[in-house]
Amino acid sequence: MLESKKIIVGVTGSIAAYKAVYLTRELLQRGAIVRISMTEAATQFVTSLTFASLSKHPVALSMYPDGTHESSGSWHIDWALWADAMVIAPASASTIAKMANGISDNALTVIATALRGKLFVAPAMDVDMYNYPALKRNLSTLRSFGVEIIPPGTGDLASGLVGEGRLAEPDEIVEELKAYFARSLSLRGKHVLITAGPTREPIDPVRYISNHSSGKMGYALAEEARDRGAHVTLVSGPTALELPSGVHVVSVVTAEEMASAVEVYCQGADIIIASAAVADFAPVASAEQKMKRRQMGADEMLIPLKPTQDILKAVGRSRRDEQLLVGFALETDNLIESAQAKLIEKKCDLIVANPAAEEGTGFGGETNRVTLVQADGKRELPLLTKRECAVEIFEAIDRLAQTKSQGVKTRHIN
Repeated sequence: MLESKKIIVGVTGSIAAYKAVYLTRELLQRGAIVRISMTEAATQFVTSLTFASLSKHPVALSMYPDGTHESSGSWHIDWALWADAMVIAPASASTIAKMANGISDNALTVIATALRGKLFVAPAMDVDMYNYPALKRNLSTLRSFGVEIIPPGTGDLASGLVGEGRLAEPDEIVEELKAYFARSLSLRGKHVLITAGPTREPIDPVRYISNHSSGKMGYALAEEARDRGAHVTLVSGPTALELPSGVHVVSVVTAEEMASAVEVYCQGADIIIASAAVADFAPVASAEQKMKRRQMGADEMLIPLKPTQDILKAVGRSRRDEQLLVGFALETDNLIESAQAKLIEKKCDLIVANPAAEEGTGFGGETNRVTLVQADGKRELPLLTKRECAVEIFEAIDRLAQTKSQGVKTRHIN
């Protein structure tokens, strides 16, 4: 799985730096092409010559290899574009803080910031440092950026204390890399259609009916599908998010526009994920001019509403048997019962159910706590970042695809 994969190993100042030597050797033995970047502090524990001898490549240590700005060129960009993945092991608290806050003041953090491949971070530090609130916050920030955190182990530490903070073992880190590259192939050649964000139903040119959806979950799904090798079409309502690179984005505003876009792209899709929070109602008519307060009655103004098209239900009725359909359910009560009913009514293979009222879940935040509901059962997930939720959702989709390919029915047919 690692044959010919181009991997940068980043080494920071930690007593665990010696384990990076064994990690480098393990990666090389599995056929990976390895380059090393070190911080100055790391060289106090292991020399750069050790890594250069192992990897057969110069070690990226200084921002300006010969001490001059003029000849340094864009080597850090070359490294960042070259790599399929980078794993920083060990990652010190200082380096983690720098990356979480966009500080790129050494060769390692510059490469990590410019990296287009997958970034893995394996923390190593004393137990009290690992449990420090700022460190936890920085790790959470990195997760929200799509960085994979390889958690440390528990045991004897260099300080003489016992607790969490030991660098993950080299073979554990290798397994994480292998799992990532396996995932990156799982959707190769597949077309994934994802809807995201809210819709806006105009009342007049300046007012509209909408909801609090940020689109973050749908965008995380689009990025994960892209990283798994899929061709991704993202039909997005209005959001404040940066458009994901490598994804075909179709921007819409209203539920009607979203329904039209989905109709165009769903026939060619292998997987359809309806994560958008589509408005259920729209004004019967939208005023051409801004409505004035004086137009209202003495106490109230009534705006006639009509239901919008049920996009998920329409796709469920018309989809091909080999297509996979995933819907979302956001509820304030009776979450699982509502999700199970939606699974049947909308003819879905999977419903992602998430509560609207729990802390850390719902619209706008970086985390979510979801339950994956299928015809054969449900699986509750812990509180995760939305990117981590996306990984779990696609793992479930992979399992459903395997089941479907074996001819086993996975959904209720009315």
